[in-house]
Order: sequence, then structure tokens, then C-alpha cells
Amino acid sequence: MSYHEPIASQVTDSINDKTALRNVLVLIIAGASLGSQMPMLFILGGLAGQYLSSNPCLATLPISLIVLGSMVAAPILSEIMQKYGRKIGFFIGAMGGTLGAALGSAGLFFGSFAIFLIGSLFTGIYMAAQGFYRFAAIDTASRDFKPKAISYVLAGGIIAAIIGPQLVKLTSQQFAIPFLGTYLTIIFLNIFGSLSFFMLDLPAPQREKNDLTITRSRSKLIKTPQIAVAIICAIVGYSLMNLMMTSTPLAVIGCGFTESQAADIVSAHVLAMFLPSFFTGHLIVKFGVQKIISVGLLMLIFASFSGLNGITIFNFYFALIFLGIGWNFTYVGATTMLSDNHNSSERGRIQGINDFLVFGSVTLASLASGGLMNCSGTSPVDGWFSVNLAMLPLILLAGTAIYWLRVKTKRA
Repeated sequence: MSYHEPIASQVTDSINDKTALRNVLVLIIAGASLGSQMPMLFILGGLAGQYLSSNPCLATLPISLIVLGSMVAAPILSEIMQKYGRKIGFFIGAMGGTLGAALGSAGLFFGSFAIFLIGSLFTGIYMAAQGFYRFAAIDTASRDFKPKAISYVLAGGIIAAIIGPQLVKLTSQQFAIPFLGTYLTIIFLNIFGSLSFFMLDLPAPQREKNDLTITRSRSKLIKTPQIAVAIICAIVGYSLMNLMMTSTPLAVIGCGFTESQAADIVSAHVLAMFLPSFFTGHLIVKFGVQKIISVGLLMLIFASFSGLNGITIFNFYFALIFLGIGWNFTYVGATTMLSDNHNSSERGRIQGINDFLVFGSVTLASLASGGLMNCSGTSPVDGWFSVNLAMLPLILLAGTAIYWLRVKTKRA
């Protein structure tokens, strides 16, 4: 049974949804501009790591440190937003992205893998902040509009999916030092995109001492079945997406294709991540969140099987497209399930826990991606098959959790 605050009147909901729609549009703009850096970083992070590091097993370490930075920053940003408002947290995220790109540029310029890795850590602050866009979208939304608001904000990633890879093509080889032009471009994206936050119309932060609703402890929140399953499904969906996507440019180029083809495949993947967002929220309202998450897990299975089926360019495209759709259904579904089972006074606490655990798992997945891809077997083909095989046990874990919750709900 969902845990939420009393539903306001229809008039209030109408007002809130108009405000929520305005905020959704602003967050789409932010996601399109600032968010473009994420596909850029995931396309080039492993390649830049391979360029700077003498150990091929550490090629994806820059991406791992981006996610590690997100894991550390997420609970801190969540508490800051709870006390001082979303805008402050979003501006901090943009500053982290700017500093991270500046240090990344310096690392490439001086040929220093260490400086490049420090920059990746700071970039993680932006990644953590972007993760809260979906929660900001529902701060002023009625209950029925929440899953749609989450979907629409994620749909803004479509623009980023188009802009990011194209910017990589235009900028990655503009200087004698590979990839330097791309990282300099990311500095501009952070500065320009952060201006959109001035247009947000969000409620003043609620302090716990003034909140009369019941506030549960962290342990009680995590033990709530719906919250526990939501976190598990978010972890699995996001981790597997990162596991496969991080190794994709290395696999594509290692199997004889070009950097441009790798960028196109990642672009198709990011489109598949966000394009379903136009209707995912509506599907959740119509069919229920558990069914949509289950379909997402099925898409992840298709992604794994497509990768295992061969190394043609079409296998890469199919695998990454199924991966994107699977991520969307599981992530939007898990976010909706989480938001339906806590109140406003618990928001900072549980959202921070959720993103800490999700990004912590994604950090491990990105580390594993480099190890599996470059150090498990004698060729890129062996590494790519290892990556795809590693997905299946985690999909089984999330599927078991959803089945357990469904049985428990029916009995209740």
C-alpha cells in the first residue's frame, strides 16, 4: 500500500500541475543543455582513459570515478536541497561539472591520468545533481501527474542524446591532443545550462521541525517492502545500463568499427533510454508500476541476448537499444514506486539513500565493465561476451524482488 500525504483538492492539483508543467519544461531545457555532457563523457571516458593510462584494465576508471563522485555527492546534495532548496543543489552540480571538465582538460593537456581522474570525481557532483531533476519535477505535482512528470523530464534526454554525440564528432579531434576540444566544450555547457535554473518555480524547503507528518527512520524506510524493491530495481537497471554502455565504445572499436560508429551506437542507445519517456508515465498509470518494471527487466534480457548473439554492427545496435528501453522502464518505474511511498519530510532522507546506493552499485558496475572488457579473455570479443553474461544474474535478482512484492501485495 502506498505511503503518501493526503491528496489535495482537484483545484489545488490543477494549480500544482500547471506549476509542475512549467518546472518540467525548465528541467527539460536543463537536461538538454547540461545533460549533453553525459553521453559525451561516456563515449570518450573509456577512450581517454585508454589514451592516458598504460594499463588497459584501467581504461574505464574515469567513468567509474564519475559514478563514485555521484555516489558520495548524492546524499550530501539531497540534504542540502532538503534544507536550502533544489536550486542551490542544482547550481552546485553545475559548478562541479565545470570544475570536472576543466580538470579533465588539464589532464589531457599535461598527459596526466591522475589529474584527469580527479576531474572525473568532480564531474560526479553534476551527475548526482542531474539525478534529482526527476524528483524536482514531482515536488509540485499531483499524485496522478507524478509518473508523467518523471517521464517528461527524462524525455528531455532525447535532445541530449542527439546533441552530445554530434558534439563529440565535431570537437574530439579539433586539437592535436585527442578529446581536449570535447572537454573544453563541456565547460561551456555547464555554464550556459545552469542559467535555466533561475526559471524554476519550486516550493520553499520544508524543515523537519515544522513538519507535522510522520517521519520514519532510515532503517524503517529501507525495510518498507515497496521502497526496498524500488531501490533494488533502480540499482539493477542503472548498473546494467552502465555496465554495458561503458564497455560499448571499447567493444565496437575493438571489433574493427570506427569511433564515429561507436558514437552513433551510443546515440541510438541514449535515444532509446529517453524516447519511451513520452509514454512510460501513462503506461504506469494504466497498467501499474510493477508490470512496467517487469517489462523493463525483459528488455534487459533481450539486450544481453543480442550482445551474446554476435558482434555485427546490428548486434551492437539492437543490444544498446534494448538496453536503453529496459533502463527507462525500470528506472522510471522504480522512481515512481519510491516517490509513492514516502512523504515530504522523508524526501531528503530516502532520496539521498536511494541515489547513494544506486550510484555506489553503478560505480562497481563501471569498474567491472573495464575489467570484463579488457581483462577477461584474449580478445575484445571475449570481453564483450563476458559483459553480456554478467547481466543475467542481476536481472534474475530484480525479477525475484518484483515477484516477491507482487505475491506479498496480493496476500495483503
